[in-house]
Amino acid sequence: MSRIGKKPIDIPSGVTATISGQTVEVKGPKATRSFTATDDVTIKLEDNAVTVTPRGSSKRARQQWGMTRTMVANMVQGVTGGFKKELEITGVGYRAQIQGNTLKLALGYSHDVNFEVPEGVTVTCPKQTEIVVEGTDQQLVGQVAANIREWRSPEPYKGKGIRYKDEYIFRKEGKKK
Repeated sequence: MSRIGKKPIDIPSGVTATISGQTVEVKGPKATRSFTATDDVTIKLEDNAVTVTPRGSSKRARQQWGMTRTMVANMVQGVTGGFKKELEITGVGYRAQIQGNTLKLALGYSHDVNFEVPEGVTVTCPKQTEIVVEGTDQQLVGQVAANIREWRSPEPYKGKGIRYKDEYIFRKEGKKK
């Protein structure tokens, strides 16, 4: 039994969910999102809550059960509150600024890195050393943050690079004379 899959997903006020076949569409104040589930699960909307149940007891049906429930719950959270990843830049001369739909990063290379922000995600720079990635799709927000971090991931000796705000970098001691 899936502990996650058993829980019903409550639909808050201001959000509407419609189910047609295996497709769930969620409309909220921020956006409209949809997800198509596999044929291994059954999705029902009753009493302002969405429930997911497996069809059969195969391994694939049990896998899809929890995953489908989590996808629908993430859509509900995305259209109401959205998702946010915060990045910090550490290093002398390392900075970021947003120009239109392009994030310009100065990361110690011989040239600035121009990162095109994809559709469905907003990137802001409250300070030169902070980047905030926001959107309604959790997977897309995480992937964009990971792609930005990939340009200069933090190194363990001085801690220079781009890191998540809550990330801990294990520091190494370095050479001794």
